[in-house]
Amino acid sequence: MRERRAVAPSLIAVLMLAGVAVVANAQTARDYPSRPVRIIVPQAAGSGVDLTARIVAQKLTDAWGHQVIVENRPGANGIIGLEAGAKAKPDGYTITLGVPSSLTMNPYVYKTLPYDTLRDFAPITQTATNTFGLVINPSLPVKNVRELVALARARPGELSYGSFGIGNQTHLGGELFSSQIGIRLLHVPYKGETPAVIDLLSGQTAMIFTPMQGVVPHIKAGKLKLLATCGVTRARAFPTAPTMTEAGFKTVVITGWTGLLAPTGTPQDIIDKLQKEIAARLLVPETRESLSSQGADPVASTPDQFAAFIRSEMTKWSAVIKQAGLAASQ
Repeated sequence: MRERRAVAPSLIAVLMLAGVAVVANAQTARDYPSRPVRIIVPQAAGSGVDLTARIVAQKLTDAWGHQVIVENRPGANGIIGLEAGAKAKPDGYTITLGVPSSLTMNPYVYKTLPYDTLRDFAPITQTATNTFGLVINPSLPVKNVRELVALARARPGELSYGSFGIGNQTHLGGELFSSQIGIRLLHVPYKGETPAVIDLLSGQTAMIFTPMQGVVPHIKAGKLKLLATCGVTRARAFPTAPTMTEAGFKTVVITGWTGLLAPTGTPQDIIDKLQKEIAARLLVPETRESLSSQGADPVASTPDQFAAFIRSEMTKWSAVIKQAGLAASQ
């Protein structure tokens, strides 16, 4: 009896603490956010990925009354930004915008990474799909993809294409194209989108396979030229541009996307609240139109749907990377 009486107070204390924890967790979700939230973007300011993050950030700032800050962490093909996101405190106040290259390609291109896509991140929602395009400097004397191929054959090894980094989706686009036409193109990797586009504008490189969001203003101004888009069908924002498949290059099919993730360990109720809040703002006509005009379309998937999508993308790109001879090269 004495032993039972001694145990009872301890058991009661444990149960009381557990109850407090449950209540505290519920309050965390109900009161979230109570201070500014940070979105880490693994690319430079002004990039297409950055534009998507800033649209979401402004909508959430207006809704919450707490500032949502976009923090650009470019470099190393997204590794710097993804590492910061993976190691952030899992409390919902730091989330990361992921893209195919950093989430689903880097694991097969680099021997070691400071993060693990499946272990270190809790998916929140896929935010958008992005149209990819083959974009050239207007100084090239070509009107279409066929003429570009003829020029490349006449000047083997001379035409250069930029990318956002080794193993990046923009790099693999060039590799797919080069492989299909059977001509070596000169690959020039950059530390992200902004410097790659700057050098394309100046004529330092001849072409690039790129998400359209970051280059639409330059195309409208006549400073760059879109030869073809890389989707299965023509892009709604660029209806007059043929697809690479229509141009005769059926293997060059590339679709970009973005999605938001939290560090593993973030309370599920906060993740669910984030998904609900972000999805509601992605699907309003104003946001849809803003994204669509740049060649992007909102998605707003659930955490489980986004997790399954990431796994499927990893399976797809691991095969492409192996075929291109880029597997574990760094």
